[in-house]
Amino acid sequence: MDFQHSSEIWRDFPELVPGVVFASGITPDAAAGDRVAKFTDIARSRLAREPESELPEIRAWRRTFTRMGLKPTQYRCASEALLRRFRKEGTLPQLHPLVDVCNAVSLAFAIPVAVFDVAKISHGLEVRYAAGEEDYLTFSGETERN
Repeated sequence: MDFQHSSEIWRDFPELVPGVVFASGITPDAAAGDRVAKFTDIARSRLAREPESELPEIRAWRRTFTRMGLKPTQYRCASEALLRRFRKEGTLPQLHPLVDVCNAVSLAFAIPVAVFDVAKISHGLEVRYAAGEEDYLTFSGETERN
């Protein structure tokens, strides 16, 4: 599977440092509790010292959102939104072992982590600016167009 960032993203954010991990064979019954606990403990410790908005990684994302013309307190990056939820609720829902571990890593290091089922991707994957005509599948299962 091909994965890339668009040339416009590289032009606007040459300091970008992406990472990709490809994993296979992770089934819904995989044991992930110890790893999730390890990373959520790191997040809990960091949040005890300062709010998520003061973490250097979140401040960097807020600067990036501002450069894109977005209000960073209105449109939060995925890791900040996840950290806010974790701080308020003290836990995250269990979805799938791989998603749970990635969410915990996102919490611990305050970085967005995405998980994709490559079996459901028919072409390559490109990180790019939205054109404004994309369809989104909501958590309720409905399709929205923004």
